Amino acid sequence: MITLYSILLTIGVYLFARFLTQKYPSPLTSPVFLSTVIIIIILLVSNISYQEYKPAKAIMTYLLGPATVSLAVPIYKNRELFIKYIGAAVSGLFIGSISTIAAALLLAKGLHLSNFYLLGLTVKSVTVPVATEIGGIIHGNVSLIAAYVIITGMIGAMFGAKLLNLFKIDHPFARGLAIGTIAHGIGTAEAVKEGEIQGAVSGAAMGIAAVFTSFIVPYIINFII
Repeated sequence: MITLYSILLTIGVYLFARFLTQKYPSPLTSPVFLSTVIIIIILLVSNISYQEYKPAKAIMTYLLGPATVSLAVPIYKNRELFIKYIGAAVSGLFIGSISTIAAALLLAKGLHLSNFYLLGLTVKSVTVPVATEIGGIIHGNVSLIAAYVIITGMIGAMFGAKLLNLFKIDHPFARGLAIGTIAHGIGTAEAVKEGEIQGAVSGAAMGIAAVFTSFIVPYIINFII
């Protein structure tokens, strides 16, 4: 019963958050952020532990597979656009991936964080399944890495579009590329709301950036630690 309750709770809270963000648009009403906060509060008040909630989480996470695969449809439909901007896309992915890793390392060094935290920050912009696998290779704390990734995705979803607007970046391809490279799946969910092109490009950028990061991070870490 707790599993069914948890699934219905998650869906209900997310729909409520979607309603609020449509009526009161704000970074604080971003569905992923707001629904996460509400669910945590409800679980604490209801005395439902994470272990009790975990089976529901596993079921919903499993459904992410087909949802992610479905991103291939808009990518295929817009394949000519990808070919047209292939040079800019590869350059943007490379610079964006390197920049987010460098920013994380500079932040960690500037705050004098130990290697325990530094290792997790290097893969903060990669989707959770890939980030945790990289974490195993570089001997990082998997739980901490997952937390960093989720927080990064939330920040990207909450403020990514607004920052792009601030810098007057309005081209759908550029917006999707930026969000997917930095904010992985959570950001992509927001990019899809902007339009098909933004969602398709963000989904592709998320996957390619993850592959690229998985190759370079283990080598970078060897030089830093």
